[in-house]
Amino acid sequence: MAKEIIVNADVRESRIAVREDNQLVELHIEREERVVGSIYKARVESVHQGMDASFVDIGLERNAFLYAGDILGNDESEDRNGAANGASGGGLDRRGRRTRPHQTINQLVKKNQEILVQVVKGPRGSKGARVSTRISLPGRYLVFMPDEASLGVSRKIEDPKERDRLKRIVENIRKPGYGLIVRTEAEEKSERELRQDLEFLERTWSDIERKAAVTPAPNLVYADLTLLFRILRDAFGQDVDKLILDSAEDYRRAHELLDFFGPNLKDRVDLYDGEKPIFEFYNIEQDMQRLLERRVWLKSGGYLVIDQAEALVAIDVNSGRFTGSGTGLNDTILQTNLEAVAEIGRQLRLRDLGGILVLDLIDMSNVNDRKRVETALESALKKDKSRCKYSHISPLGLVEMTRKRTGETVNEQMNEPCPYCNGNGKLASPESVAIQIARDLRRLTRVQTSAEAFHVRCHPLVATFLVGEDGTELEQLEHSLQRGVFVRVAHELHQEKYEIQPGKMDELDRRFNLYRRGQIVEVKVLRGGLLQAPAASACTESGLLVELPEGARLAGQSTRVRLVSVGRSSANGEAMSKGPDNARPQNAPPSGGVSRPVRHEPREPRERPTAPVVVKEAEEANGANKRRRRKKNRDTQSA
Repeated sequence: MAKEIIVNADVRESRIAVREDNQLVELHIEREERVVGSIYKARVESVHQGMDASFVDIGLERNAFLYAGDILGNDESEDRNGAANGASGGGLDRRGRRTRPHQTINQLVKKNQEILVQVVKGPRGSKGARVSTRISLPGRYLVFMPDEASLGVSRKIEDPKERDRLKRIVENIRKPGYGLIVRTEAEEKSERELRQDLEFLERTWSDIERKAAVTPAPNLVYADLTLLFRILRDAFGQDVDKLILDSAEDYRRAHELLDFFGPNLKDRVDLYDGEKPIFEFYNIEQDMQRLLERRVWLKSGGYLVIDQAEALVAIDVNSGRFTGSGTGLNDTILQTNLEAVAEIGRQLRLRDLGGILVLDLIDMSNVNDRKRVETALESALKKDKSRCKYSHISPLGLVEMTRKRTGETVNEQMNEPCPYCNGNGKLASPESVAIQIARDLRRLTRVQTSAEAFHVRCHPLVATFLVGEDGTELEQLEHSLQRGVFVRVAHELHQEKYEIQPGKMDELDRRFNLYRRGQIVEVKVLRGGLLQAPAASACTESGLLVELPEGARLAGQSTRVRLVSVGRSSANGEAMSKGPDNARPQNAPPSGGVSRPVRHEPREPRERPTAPVVVKEAEEANGANKRRRRKKNRDTQSA
């Protein structure tokens, strides 16, 4: 299997891609200082007995979470000091690990206490970082644990003889007072190489202790290494064929680091100097675009649907266009699931998905088929360096699993929640909002009995549903309310937001009665809404809705229209031809341009015994007149 690591260094971010057989399997992005792995001098801000945890200030925007189980107790500190002085290993279990007696959070820390902590999980969403007082420093071959006394060997080193050899070496070079874990990369390495790595870690810890003694809290004591250094330390091994960098500075720095812990790997480092950007040359940019998509297609025609929630990730497997090879339905399901679990293993690494995951496979009735799929999933997860645990396939075809999460996923790093829907992915439909406005108007009518009319400002699409075709919906609403309603479009409002203001009928009439029949106005034709093609809705500069019988072809454009009829909240109009105007309204400019809205003197007010109301007989008469005019217009257009 050919494996490559490709490094792209930019001014504002560093990106590292890992490819296996020319397929992208991992992507790492660093845009700001990394906090996971860094060590801070912290101050305890609050202690919560009910949570058995505390919150500590480490100097970041939000306080960090410190669980009682992640705090080094007093008994353990004494054990460590005793081990350093050559005392017997009291407080250790039979495997050499320190026993951790249960202590409550109040016994472990006090408010305003200063402690040394390490970030084990970065901030995510609205949550702060998670920290621990149990510090570990990873090296190339060893992990240094100053608060432990145990020795361990990576489980990925399976040869018993090699495990025993490495354990003997570590026991020989280790000093009392700390613990060590032998990493997978130490396999077949000599005692000299392991000793060099250990000496480097011991010097690093001594520097941390000295700095922590004089550093006030909250403050950074030790910053974890850069992304390039971590990749060289953790991922660049004998299984990697090429490390390709596009920065001469990073190329030089990589050679300097490899002089220390991997001189035999220096000939595998190449400097890219092509004309195309390095990620474009290796087609990684295209892979990154697909990485952000919710649906992942399989080669057979099936696909995965990956939905990421705050607490878990759901991955659904679908057969899609895959119809099988003709051997039967069970074989089609098996092939789809086998291909799916292999791709799921890749997607977990690629997107860095973590936490609780639920895999919804296609149901399999055959027990042997289930075992084959479980074996394929286990094989796919073996390539993952993050710790994974998974269950057997349930009778419902579900696999529950967990994967260690240390920070934001790649999707969260590159994207942000939609500001319009707040990340929900859905909005209340315009019709639903219009119905809600009508409910609010009915409620306000009962509460504010002195209101003679209402002014409603809402999103353009909502206004089309509130007014209705030819204003019929609003007419019925006005009749039921016994109030006048002036609806005006507000482009700046969110689709789910609206404003309702009560007022006097005469005042609102003078304020909004700006147009008259025959006037030429400039309108913006809306996309979507209640009307169906070829008709469309438009709105004037002041927010009046205008229905255009042939307006769909002008959607999204501004055009001039002649108003055929004008109502309280809507008007009917016809788009002007591109030629000169033959019949120009009286108030139109001499050049034939668009007329400005004009204010008319209020007509003689009708006598009303009480507040102005919508009279049923008048409304019916107006409706009949409107219907006759629309019929006449349609007959004229047909002729």
